Amino acid sequence: MSVSFGLAVENFTPGPREPSTDAMVSYATRAEQLGFRSLWAWDHLFLGARRPFPFHEALTTLTVLSAHTRDVLLGTGVLVLPIREPAVLAKVTGTLQIASGGRLVLGMAAGWYEREFDATGVQFKGRGRTFERNLEILYRLWGEDGVTGEYDHVRLRNVRMLPLPRPRPKVLIGGYVDRVLKRVAIRGDGWLTYFYTADSFSRAWTKIRGFAEEAGRDPDQLSNVAQLPLCIADSYEEGDALVRRYIDDYFDMAAWSESTPDSAIRGTPEQCAEQLSAHVEAGAQHLVFAPFEYRLEQIERFAAEVWPLLQAAPAGSVR
Repeated sequence: MSVSFGLAVENFTPGPREPSTDAMVSYATRAEQLGFRSLWAWDHLFLGARRPFPFHEALTTLTVLSAHTRDVLLGTGVLVLPIREPAVLAKVTGTLQIASGGRLVLGMAAGWYEREFDATGVQFKGRGRTFERNLEILYRLWGEDGVTGEYDHVRLRNVRMLPLPRPRPKVLIGGYVDRVLKRVAIRGDGWLTYFYTADSFSRAWTKIRGFAEEAGRDPDQLSNVAQLPLCIADSYEEGDALVRRYIDDYFDMAAWSESTPDSAIRGTPEQCAEQLSAHVEAGAQHLVFAPFEYRLEQIERFAAEVWPLLQAAPAGSVR
């Protein structure tokens, strides 16, 4: 078994601070130098009212980072698909896939922030169906030279959206409830999850693999990404206190999911390595960290102090 590592980028911040493109570029280039395999941008048009969270748009952010990196994968964690017009999205993502040399990975989900749906004129109720419709249109526009079909208000009349991205962007579907896990197994290339403990991850991943088998798909062809908070500190107690404050400042936990601050990787390098080993044993293939306050010191410490411990572990190879 092998596992690889990636990093979330700070394309949003709690107000009144704002994200910095220069800081994200410096962070991304250093991450690639250290051997991280992917960079992930969060996706919202806007978030928060009385307490706003200033956001840089995810695909624009990844386009900038693609120009400053060579090999790392570029992912969305996750793109809110129903509020994106699918033909425009197919062109934007197809172009980014080609320009980046095939490095785009699209984590996608149905979304939860109703104000974004209202602002884009998309029905919040029925967003799961809209997700599936938009995904079908994306697959066809990425893969077919000449697309004809009607999807609600969308009419495609022998559309030739060239050049076709080869290969098409990989699609990881985010979500938690069984109907979404079935969607992962049937319609996606894999699953992306958010702040799950190893036990929660293992239970859901086992379900996805079972649903894939029932649908006649090879579950070994599916991949997964687990997003986790990270705080390397001089003690477990210090890391736990810091990472809980950080999570409270930056992130929400969906009440209908098993996402929890308890998923955080925190403590000494040895404790972090032990916690990560549990995720590897649970079946996680690619671990993406949201490091404490996006500090470069955290990713430097991970590369220097945690990674060697994992590489020396007998459970498998870590790259």
